[in-house]
Amino acid sequence: MTSTRQLFLDVATSAAALLRAPAVATRWNADSALPKFTVSGLAGHLAWQVTIVSRLLADHEPEVKPTSLLEHYTQAVWIGASLDDDLNVGIRQIGEATAAGGPDELAARVEAAIEELNGLLPAEPAGRIVRMASFVLSLDDFLTTRILEIAVHSDDLAVSVGVPTPELPAAATDAVLVLLTRLAAHRHGPTAVLRALSRPERAPATIAGI
Repeated sequence: MTSTRQLFLDVATSAAALLRAPAVATRWNADSALPKFTVSGLAGHLAWQVTIVSRLLADHEPEVKPTSLLEHYTQAVWIGASLDDDLNVGIRQIGEATAAGGPDELAARVEAAIEELNGLLPAEPAGRIVRMASFVLSLDDFLTTRILEIAVHSDDLAVSVGVPTPELPAAATDAVLVLLTRLAAHRHGPTAVLRALSRPERAPATIAGI
């Protein structure tokens, strides 16, 4: 079975290849498929999912109990927040700032981060804990959240620039779908998810996990 750390590196490599797509540079200053996000800002947000990891590993390990993966999402204040919420505005600003050097510089920075993480991640102990902002997760759970982010935003960016959505490794797709299904069942109830997947005539309007 492929480890979470290797899955993250595989998915990050896919994101790096997408950032190198000529269509991304061509549409760099255009609006993206996400409201209020430019293509450059969305590309920066996608890249940040990779570049943040080495920065977190460089910090001192927090001496507190980590939150579970499900708790991390059920406590997330960004789920359901409006586009003009300060948190979402800040996310867009970070994306734009991350992409400020242009498409080539951004792609090169992601590639360099992946090369660095190829050495860092295998060396981290099984129980490694990381902190980002106010939440604390095990390293592997944090990487699972980044795999989800990269999968979702790779689709967003591909649609924005008119290229096929990258096909991720099957194990990564499975991990993302399992997590989204668990979150959907938590938010809407298992019956709603069951009906959406098997009985469209009784399906609710949405079973969005995030």
